[in-house]
Amino acid sequence: MITIYPAASAHQFDHGWLKGSHVFSFGDFYDPDNTAFGPMRVCNDDTIAPGKGFGAHPHSDMEIVSIVLSGVLRHEDNLGNVAQTSFGGIQRMSAGTGAIHTEHNPSDSEPVRLLQLWFMPKARGTAPSYATGRFDPAKLEGRLLPVVASEASDEIVGIAQDMTIYLGKAEAGGQLDFRQEPGRRSFVYLVEGQLTLNGDDVLKPGDSARIEDIAQLELKVDENILVMVIDLP
Repeated sequence: MITIYPAASAHQFDHGWLKGSHVFSFGDFYDPDNTAFGPMRVCNDDTIAPGKGFGAHPHSDMEIVSIVLSGVLRHEDNLGNVAQTSFGGIQRMSAGTGAIHTEHNPSDSEPVRLLQLWFMPKARGTAPSYATGRFDPAKLEGRLLPVVASEASDEIVGIAQDMTIYLGKAEAGGQLDFRQEPGRRSFVYLVEGQLTLNGDDVLKPGDSARIEDIAQLELKVDENILVMVIDLP
């Protein structure tokens, strides 16, 4: 089953220093029928104005992934971690028993756009941790590249959940194929371009799809795309 969530169904907001959309219930946007997809709880497409950001705030028992699409994002936390990330970089915080962090745009001229994703961990009450990683953006072309997974590597950031996040780019006329084990879920979010999913559903920027009981996906590229696909239990 494929369920399409068009961009217009997301909570669109503009606070001046922060604008974007919440795909799931988040903050003052609450829809009792749209709180989760498997262990996935949040998919926010945020743009932070130059010199602005989120002040110190706590989290616990959540896997938080930030994928920078453009600009630079600065992270600092009470575990002693400080990092700046641009496109090609991934930040992951396992909040565990509790962590406090800030996220800030250090530029005085350029906004930063990021996807912030939250997932329930496999186990609660673990020690908090933080990790960063980088992938080669050139490797996104014509494929779905794993960038976050339960098993870490040189270009894959580890996460405490049985899942994998893929990013991919493709030009018009091309196709990206995705296969997973039967019985798992898939989440698709289109960042840029236009694609047709499994021959029927057209996705445009900001549209997402939640897929169950379909192990094979075909993403036919109508206009040059940047897409995220997540394999979930």
